[in-house]
Amino acid sequence: MRKVLRWLLALTVLMSTIGIGAATTATAATTEPDIKQRILDIPGMNFVEEKPYDGYRYLVLTYDQPVDHRDPSKGTFKQRFTLLHKSTDRPTVFFTSGYNVNTSPGRSEPTRIVDGNQVSLEYRFFTPSRPQPADWSKLDIRQAADDQHRLFQALKPVYRKNWLATGGSKGGMTATYYRRFHPQDMDGTVAYVAPNDVNDAEDSAYDRFFANVGDKACRTQLYSVQKQALVRRDEIVARYQKWADANSRTFKVVGSADKAYENVVLDLVWSFWQYHLQSDCATVPATSASTDDLYKFVDTISGFDSYTDQGLEKYTPYYYQAGTELGSPTVKTPQLKGLLRYPGINTPRNYVPRDIPMRFHPGVMADIDRWVRKDSERMLFVYGQNDPWSGEPFTLGRNAAARHDFRFYAPGGNHGSNIAQLVADERAKATAEVLQWAGVAPKAVLQDASHAKPLAPYDAKLDRPVVERQQSLRP
Repeated sequence: MRKVLRWLLALTVLMSTIGIGAATTATAATTEPDIKQRILDIPGMNFVEEKPYDGYRYLVLTYDQPVDHRDPSKGTFKQRFTLLHKSTDRPTVFFTSGYNVNTSPGRSEPTRIVDGNQVSLEYRFFTPSRPQPADWSKLDIRQAADDQHRLFQALKPVYRKNWLATGGSKGGMTATYYRRFHPQDMDGTVAYVAPNDVNDAEDSAYDRFFANVGDKACRTQLYSVQKQALVRRDEIVARYQKWADANSRTFKVVGSADKAYENVVLDLVWSFWQYHLQSDCATVPATSASTDDLYKFVDTISGFDSYTDQGLEKYTPYYYQAGTELGSPTVKTPQLKGLLRYPGINTPRNYVPRDIPMRFHPGVMADIDRWVRKDSERMLFVYGQNDPWSGEPFTLGRNAAARHDFRFYAPGGNHGSNIAQLVADERAKATAEVLQWAGVAPKAVLQDASHAKPLAPYDAKLDRPVVERQQSLRP
């Protein structure tokens, strides 16, 4: 009997011990900080909102950044960014568009390829990530690169696996500049359709591009329509002004509806090739088309809102940078001889309010170009064959292959070109490199690049183009 009682007592103690242990484990699991809390525990982090998405945590946050990284005593501003969290055991892709951040869940192509996390940062001075008051002299590529570097340093202790930088158009430029100033942060960079204006005074490459893009019939018809748009300008501008009045649009920055219209027409051929394909040439109206059809075509391709005060305001930081460091393309227009009332109007200075001082700093882009050619490593540039911004691409050095630097062109591609649009061998090579840089290349890919493919399945909602369509001449 005593043995039975001792056995029951021992069993009771054992069960109690197991119960206490289980409860302790359960408590630890529920009290362990989740990813949201881990991020918010970082000094300077601020929560904005969370949006549910199956398989991820998606957070919108801000991070306190110095207005001037060279002199932190000048105050801070809150820079918006988003976090698409997969797992801290996966690589992380650092994305920027070079403009505003999209606060809806989205995944860049490299993020899908490596099946990783994604940090998407809003570029400084794009609202709401703008210091107040705004000292525009603190908007330059080095300050923006330092923004990325500082956020990377804050997040790296949480996301310890490999990091890649990416972006399209101005975002591709931004990813490249970031690597120039902080080459050790990222394990690789994928820059899509990134222009490289080494010498802002020499733009003949764009003239050569437009002399050969697409087929001759399409080029001829586009020029004919562009010319006709100016021949009929008085009728169309009257209609344009009426539209502006009805929609509370003004023209204080550019000066008038007539000046805005000339900018819109000057963008027409460039904008067509930037976002359309050779197969879209059938949509170009005939020279004898009605003014109504011409109006609709110009609005569809170039966008009448582009050069209103309201259309320009959102992009003031870009035009400021184009006029101070990045440069901007100038294209000869012999087909419009005698039709332009404001020659030379299409320059960045004319798109930025005059109370914001601007001075161009020559040599800034030449420094970036020199670094890419001589010192960059693990850089992949993807361009579209028919994209005007490919007229001045980044040039790789003689030993580029040894440094794992690559430049590929999507056949017939426009400003939305990506790795998936490359020819088979180049697509496989590019995908394999990205996987290797991220540290997640399967053994089969390490042995044979032709086996390379994205690790995550395609998601129609998440996998939007890395370059979103914009009207007017902006990268």
